[in-house]
Amino acid sequence: MIAAALPITTLLSFGDSGYGDELAWAALRTIEISVFGYGFGIALGLGGALGKIAGPLWLKRVLGIYTTLFRALPELILIMLLYYAGTDGLNRLLSGVGLGPFQLNGLIASIFVLAIVQGAYATEVLRAAISAVPIGQLEAASAMGMSAALRFRRITVPAMLPLALPGLANLWLNITKDSALVSIVGYTELALATQQAAGVSKQYFVIYLVAQGIYLSISLTSVWLFGRLEKNLRRGQSLARAAA
Repeated sequence: MIAAALPITTLLSFGDSGYGDELAWAALRTIEISVFGYGFGIALGLGGALGKIAGPLWLKRVLGIYTTLFRALPELILIMLLYYAGTDGLNRLLSGVGLGPFQLNGLIASIFVLAIVQGAYATEVLRAAISAVPIGQLEAASAMGMSAALRFRRITVPAMLPLALPGLANLWLNITKDSALVSIVGYTELALATQQAAGVSKQYFVIYLVAQGIYLSISLTSVWLFGRLEKNLRRGQSLARAAA
């Protein structure tokens, strides 16, 4: 599809003559990668936060190394290490035991790395939020006979979510941009689709400007949604301050 001098309406149209459908599908893939990486990362972060707060000493030390290491290393290097070096090392091992070669899925490897990195940051965000829950509330719940799981669900989670949400919102915005790193393994998301469309059409300014607009739209929508969620979570706190 050659479109060196196509008008913008044609260039961004859906179908064989434009790149609108390619960019739209790539944007959906970017959101998909971000959702999976973010979801798994938050799950890892919650487990890491609880381990740092209430785990044995050896677990706290392991989690300390994990959060320090994966917050320090660039995600791009980790993706390349897992996808290229990891696949090569695994195939050497399989060859040594007489098995055939194995090709690691680039999308899975990228989501895994993004989730691991997100988990390291989320661990610290959630640990700080959980630690900020007033101890008196937990002691009162314990005195009423609540189990640890029930205290966590009814007391800790509602109290710590408003505190953690700004940090978690920042992590989401970060991963929507970090998802562009998946292009290094050849998976077509928004960054790679933009590069391909611009390279074929030769209209770099228009294509990259549209891509920036898509990323900005994702960010602005995310900020609005997190703002609504935070307002809803803090509604009871606002009422309590007004009554005081």
